[in-house]
Amino acid sequence: MERSVKQLMEERERRCEENLGKYIEQLQHENTPYRLRAAEMLGKCADARAVEPLVAALNDRENEVRWVAAQALGRLRDARAVEPLLPLLNDPDRWARRGAAWSLGEIGDFRAVEPVRALLRDGKKDVRAAAADALGKLHDPRAVPALSAALEDEEEPEVRTAIRRALREITGEASL
Repeated sequence: MERSVKQLMEERERRCEENLGKYIEQLQHENTPYRLRAAEMLGKCADARAVEPLVAALNDRENEVRWVAAQALGRLRDARAVEPLLPLLNDPDRWARRGAAWSLGEIGDFRAVEPVRALLRDGKKDVRAAAADALGKLHDPRAVPALSAALEDEEEPEVRTAIRRALREITGEASL
């Protein structure tokens, strides 16, 4: 069994390598489903050569492509994506904001703390929850006052849970 899992992983890596150029090319395709699939697969391939094409896809005309490209960058965990992701935190589309917050948390770069903190006041609860999760992953004590204040004001149970989890991740206090 162990050997077959190893073979499957090697096969996946080989396919990603073979198709990397095709996925990058498809990010420019006129059809949205092609661009979506390409962005998704580039995130799964975990190849640093995908960072720049995915950064370019953050400017796609379709909200969904920007969201999937942001998530793919988070999966790559490459610090080069931090600066290009930051403007997405102010995107009119909530999915783009949510994807950018999630990705910045995955990348783990402290430059994201202040900009992500602002999303704790976003009008959409899923964006606020994603911001809290991201701040928890960043483990930066500078986020504690904003998270504590957000917890006081937050009415949505799932967002309150995300904030408490983030505070526990940062402070290590189990009583939160």
